[in-house]
Amino acid sequence: MSGLGWSFKSLLRHRLRTALAVAGIAVSAAMLLDMVMLSGGIEKSFAELLLARGYQIRLTPKGTLPFDTEATLTQAGRLVSATRRVSGVAAAGAVLGTSLYGRREDTLVTLFGYGIQPEAQALYRLSAGTDLLPGDSSGVLLSPAAARILGADVGDSVALVGRLDPQVVTTAIDRRLVVRGVVQWVYDYRDQPSVGAILPVMQALAGKRTGDEASLIMVKISPDSAAAEVAGRLREAFPQVEVHSVADLVREFRQRLVYFRQLSYILGSISLVVTVLLVATLLTITVNERIGEIATLRAIGISRRTVLREVLIEGFTLTLVGGSMGILLGLATARYLDSILTSFPGLPAAFSFFVPRPESLTLAAFVLLLTGGLAGLYPAWLASRAGIAAVLRAESA
Repeated sequence: MSGLGWSFKSLLRHRLRTALAVAGIAVSAAMLLDMVMLSGGIEKSFAELLLARGYQIRLTPKGTLPFDTEATLTQAGRLVSATRRVSGVAAAGAVLGTSLYGRREDTLVTLFGYGIQPEAQALYRLSAGTDLLPGDSSGVLLSPAAARILGADVGDSVALVGRLDPQVVTTAIDRRLVVRGVVQWVYDYRDQPSVGAILPVMQALAGKRTGDEASLIMVKISPDSAAAEVAGRLREAFPQVEVHSVADLVREFRQRLVYFRQLSYILGSISLVVTVLLVATLLTITVNERIGEIATLRAIGISRRTVLREVLIEGFTLTLVGGSMGILLGLATARYLDSILTSFPGLPAAFSFFVPRPESLTLAAFVLLLTGGLAGLYPAWLASRAGIAAVLRAESA
């Protein structure tokens, strides 16, 4: 009988026990896969989010991160023009983020506003209607949530209120704009009511009367491989601002969420320990139950190497079956856990904590199989070292 057939026959002698061990390994494998996906998935998802529209560099006020504070860049128009002249820059556009209100009948609803330059926008994807054109001071773009709250569709007009005057409790800035399109804002959290207009309109709504202000400037590089080099040029050209490449932002993001990586390492290690204990315990029990059979096989000429190999094959078989089930279970649980974590307030809807990648599946499978194989070493050694005469004498007593 082949080694694999012998191993299956041995495992099927106690089907319930084997099934429970396989179920335990499956749970451990699922946890391991989820933790591998979590440890690298957060950074990958964040990088993909930043590069969703192909803009690799952000310019922000000194000492800040994009949208991290309410600080703004002054003379944004001049800064954008100067940025576009830097070698390697394919496009650049200023963005202003601000809070504002929308008027629906006699009530005001809170919105988030984006001021953009349509010729170099990196914040949204058009879902319906038409895009804004440069200089379109009467148009506005709505997120689906904003369209629902305002009860507006493409072609309708909406009233936006920039700020309230606390002296008289009335609106200080009020603009009526026509809805050009409905868009998906890349960085919005789920169901965030957001609107977008050209930069001068949003500056007026935000009350930016002291200068041409923006929250950040987004820069696209060509070719992509030149991002680090162009970022260096921008730092030399504009020392008064912060220049962040996607790699810089990912590093900052990694530091802020280091506890997620620590959690993934701890839980992943626990899953491996559980797998080792399950495989080693089951094989040790099986070897002890079959010690007489093993001694008989050794007496008729079966080598120690063969016995060692058969027990190791049992360990690999258990791990392979349980791991295969665990991968399916891990993908399902990762999807469920991701839906919970991404529902936290303030997280972009496009962000994901668990990213299934081929390398994640490969790494988890390799580590699990290696662990299962190593777990069978001790029971295999016990089986191969069993004394033939002593065991047969004990069995016959």
